[in-house]
Amino acid sequence: MAESKLRDLSTDFAVKVIRLCDGIKGHYSLVNQLERSSTSIGANIHEANYAHGKADFIAKLQIALKECYETEYWLELFVKSELIDRDTAKELYCQCGTIRRILIASLNTAKESLN
Repeated sequence: MAESKLRDLSTDFAVKVIRLCDGIKGHYSLVNQLERSSTSIGANIHEANYAHGKADFIAKLQIALKECYETEYWLELFVKSELIDRDTAKELYCQCGTIRRILIASLNTAKESLN
C-alpha cells in the first residue's frame, strides 16, 4: 500500500515541477536539471517495484532518495536566483519532503528485513 501512495505522490510531484518549468523562460540547462531530478524520483520508485531482489529494490530507492535531495537543491537555487518565488516553491518543498521521509522509512524497513 505504501509503495502505491509513494508512486502516486512522486508522479504528482513530477507533474507539478514540469508545469512550473513550463513557465520559466531561459535558463534551459537549469530547468533541465530540475526536470530531470524531479522526474527521476518517480522513475526510480516505479523501477524499484520491478527489482530483481531486495538489494536491487534498496538500490533503486536510494537513487530516488538522492534525486529528492538534488531536487531540493535545484528548487532552492531557483528561489535564490529569483526564477521562482518562495511561495511557489513552498508547496514543492513540502511535497518533496514528504516523499523523502517516506523513502527513508521504506529504506529503513527494507534494510531491516534484509538482515
